[in-house]
Amino acid sequence: MDNSHVNEHFRTQVQPALASKLREFRLLGIDSVAENEFWDFLVKKKWKKVKDEMRLYEIIQDILSVKVSDYINFATIESYKTSEFSFDDGDELKELLK
Repeated sequence: MDNSHVNEHFRTQVQPALASKLREFRLLGIDSVAENEFWDFLVKKKWKKVKDEMRLYEIIQDILSVKVSDYINFATIESYKTSEFSFDDGDELKELLK
């Protein structure tokens, strides 16, 4: 089964819009976002329920309309999902509560 998103074939065409948005992020002090991470956000959040192929202008509009706060919220939730931290270890809990 192919795991690529329906908009994946537009990725090279929309690369200038991606780069522009990432420059905007950097101007606002968010330096750590890579293009792949931003694309992952678009696929998992913005285009989560896309059924039909989108048009190029719709994809570019979606990219340029992303707010930094939307991306930060998504990245925070994703980091919690993949976190290996647990309260099962009493030593970790004591360290956290110091």
